[in-house]
Amino acid sequence: MKRLVVFAGVVAVAAAFASGAAAADWSSAVGDNTVASSPVSGGGYPDVNGAPVAGHCTGGEFNSNRSESWIAFDPIANAQQPGENLVGSSKFFFDKWSIFYNFYLGSYTILNGSPAGNNQVQGYDCLSTGSTASPPSWTNTTDPNVDFDTRHRAYQVVLPFNAWWTNLHPDGEIDVSYSDDYGRTWTKGNGGRPLEPSNNASSFQAGHVEDKQWVAVDHFTMSPCRDTVYAMWAVFNGSGIKVRYAVSYNRGQTFSKDRTLSPPSQVGPAVTYVYPSVGSDGTVYASVVSFPPNGGPSNIYVTKSTDCGRTWMPFVAAVQNVGVLDTQLPNTTFRDGVVENFTASPSLPGHAYLTYEDWDGTQMDVYFKYTADGGTTWQPAGKGMLVNDNLDSTAGPPTDQFQPSVAAGTNGAVAVAFYDRRLACPPNGAEPADASIAHPGAGNFCINTSLQAYKDSSSGVLTKVGGNVRISKHSWDPEQPVQTVDGLPQTACASHSNPCSVSFIGDYFGLAMSPTTVYGLFVSTHYPSSVQGDDSQGPVYYQQQILAKVPRSSLRAGY
Repeated sequence: MKRLVVFAGVVAVAAAFASGAAAADWSSAVGDNTVASSPVSGGGYPDVNGAPVAGHCTGGEFNSNRSESWIAFDPIANAQQPGENLVGSSKFFFDKWSIFYNFYLGSYTILNGSPAGNNQVQGYDCLSTGSTASPPSWTNTTDPNVDFDTRHRAYQVVLPFNAWWTNLHPDGEIDVSYSDDYGRTWTKGNGGRPLEPSNNASSFQAGHVEDKQWVAVDHFTMSPCRDTVYAMWAVFNGSGIKVRYAVSYNRGQTFSKDRTLSPPSQVGPAVTYVYPSVGSDGTVYASVVSFPPNGGPSNIYVTKSTDCGRTWMPFVAAVQNVGVLDTQLPNTTFRDGVVENFTASPSLPGHAYLTYEDWDGTQMDVYFKYTADGGTTWQPAGKGMLVNDNLDSTAGPPTDQFQPSVAAGTNGAVAVAFYDRRLACPPNGAEPADASIAHPGAGNFCINTSLQAYKDSSSGVLTKVGGNVRISKHSWDPEQPVQTVDGLPQTACASHSNPCSVSFIGDYFGLAMSPTTVYGLFVSTHYPSSVQGDDSQGPVYYQQQILAKVPRSSLRAGY
């Protein structure tokens, strides 16, 4: 039987880095790791025959998997809450039903650089809304994203939906929620109304399925668009996909009518994975990935607005012929994620940064491009810079580096982080084996998180700072948990089926940068929970969210 008790306490690890330069040995972790996730109670749907049933929402525990995350740094000093403060968000899987892809969004309060609690994002479940009707409650919420304004308010564009593998109506809507207390409590913006009119379709009907929503906020005190909130999302209509957007000029209280951002004449008929970001001069940018109707390589485009989102410049191709993997990476069952990530510089007007994964038919690698002229041109030419350096430093079969994130900070600092499978699963001499590794010795299988630093300049010359460094303390097994609870497998399962055919570690993870620190929020199954598996299986090794803290000074003096 299951025991609903707390996870092992916060785990901190000692820093191991070389002063003034990149770590000499990639296998030695740089910075600190802390388990940010811990069990909380909330509202959710126990699964009946593998699917939620309308009206069956109840109280329960979010004490299992935590997949997919984002993190944002509050760039404005807060006299009432000193120190470096952040908000994270991730998918919180409900109770023992991870195998049926059963989750809601939750948030992480991070004060003065340390986790200070986590909770379910309110306003979408039966307990916080006081209703089992849909709307206002929904069976799930998804796709974590967070950004701040200049007055410490954190925003998140939320996709509440009724499980897409059922025939519930309506299938979903696009909302905005905001928090004025670093993620402890959340309020619906836009007067509680969705950002586009809801329809009564279900996922079993063709047309109008929303997904992959994101937020960007102008948090620059001298910007002409200060505190403007930009919400963007994709709408799937049969074979076509368009990106829509809406803008708030009053801190989320109301939003403009939603409009199409991605004209097919510029970017093709199927675009998604939108990432908006605001530069220090108030220019707002957005990147998208365009998928050819008949398959094949994809292109990544970027547009911008210089008038607070009222009008947009034509899209520019930042990179073309990106290899996209439609299925799982080699050797494992987990689904691959979002192709690219994008951010604008908070310190250099007109500078912005794009990272993406590229599948060459054998392995996945990470590339990086940048612009110093507001997105008109992108450097270096072609695919750009290869970010992962394992191809030069290790011999043997190829390994995968994937799901990159990019963050930028003061003084032209830029960082790219990515999931990395260069190190074989323990035992391999680099670290001891333990019970969290279900596939000891497997190559191109277990996962770490790596980081590469760059330094940009006002002249447009960008340089690489050292080599890749490892920011995860421990390798983790992406096919954990292998334990069962009350006879149910505990795998986070994107195919929402038992047995699971496609597992889920998340489509992306979070990266943020403060004046002193690079922060990552990513998955690991290394740390045991206090939920016990059936019989003598021991603790369940759920996916947990790890907060990594890497001092910028440890990457290079003056970085």
